Amino acid sequence: MTIVTLKKGQGRNRKAGGLWIFDNEIESIMGRFTNGDIVEVHDFDGYKMGKGFINQNSKIRVRMLTKNADQEIDREFLQMRIQKAWDYRKQTVDTASCRVIFGEADFLPGFIVDKFEDVLAVQSLALGIDRLKLELTDILKETLAKDGVHIRGVYERSDAKVRVNEGLERIKGFIGEPFDTKVKISENGVKYIVDVKDGQKTGFFLDQKYNRLAIQKLCKGMTVLDCFTHTGSFALNAGIAGAKSVLGIDASESALQLAEENAKLNGLEQTVHFQCEDVFELLPELEKRGEKFDVVILDPPAFAKSRNSLKNAVKGYREINLRAMKLVKAGGFLATCSCSHFMERELFAKTIQQAASGAHKRIRQVEYRAQSPDHPILWSADESFYLKFYILQICEEC
Repeated sequence: MTIVTLKKGQGRNRKAGGLWIFDNEIESIMGRFTNGDIVEVHDFDGYKMGKGFINQNSKIRVRMLTKNADQEIDREFLQMRIQKAWDYRKQTVDTASCRVIFGEADFLPGFIVDKFEDVLAVQSLALGIDRLKLELTDILKETLAKDGVHIRGVYERSDAKVRVNEGLERIKGFIGEPFDTKVKISENGVKYIVDVKDGQKTGFFLDQKYNRLAIQKLCKGMTVLDCFTHTGSFALNAGIAGAKSVLGIDASESALQLAEENAKLNGLEQTVHFQCEDVFELLPELEKRGEKFDVVILDPPAFAKSRNSLKNAVKGYREINLRAMKLVKAGGFLATCSCSHFMERELFAKTIQQAASGAHKRIRQVEYRAQSPDHPILWSADESFYLKFYILQICEEC
């Protein structure tokens, strides 16, 4: 077994319960290994800190799998990890469609699996876990089958840019027999067609499941603007709740084609409409035209994909929130979120407050939410906490 020894005073993330060992924390590596192999990690004084897989291509040099250095990383171990992840979902969420494995938060670093009814979308983001992905997928199918859930197809979406940092190619394709990759699901009473082959990430953003449900109570009889609607998820939740009218905006024509299909699937094509526009350009135009809405929803992509991009991201979040607040009727509501890990909750709240000041509005918090429980937040693993979601009432300054 190769031994990785840390420098004195290093490994703070690991000692606090995190799963990452960075390259600059390592004093020495003793033994022969190939990138992706399981190694044993020791503190500077020889104390055994556990096992993980190593990759010299990555700044995250070791991703830990267990704190027990005597633990064999075999099929029985992987079965235990998978079973615990599935048991947790059964206790906390509607499992018809959910994230079954959430990487580090399920102690399987770099491995993500979304379940859409009877289809799995698999994403492998780290070299060591990439070696295990086929075995892990088989174990997951066996685990689900024990509960009567039979998976008819698996599609791999390992096409994320972060794989390049691991020395891996970006790939996508079937694991096993081909199948129709347009999958029908139902969530919160809303039906969707999910494209696991060509949709964003794994095909659908399951992390907003209960945030979408939360906006339903605000939308009955209301006029609603849904910005960055993608395939229409928030817009359709507003429509199914009985909104008077809903307008969904997105810059992707292909996403909006699927959004329109989803509207028809739910019988909402007379109420929910979509428009292909750049949100940053459209919001000032709507303001000039004197448009007002009872509810405005902002669900943008991650503006801050690295710490270096945070300054510009803050400007972007401030701008869209300011513009959105000006479009909300007095006493109406703004649902706004950030899915960037680097945009911390306190900074996001400060940015929204700055937008309110710029728009000459006062805001009252209705509720604060995060990602749904199938995307668990592992304390001490900061990267697992990324989604911040506020529902705010927009009041005129007095």
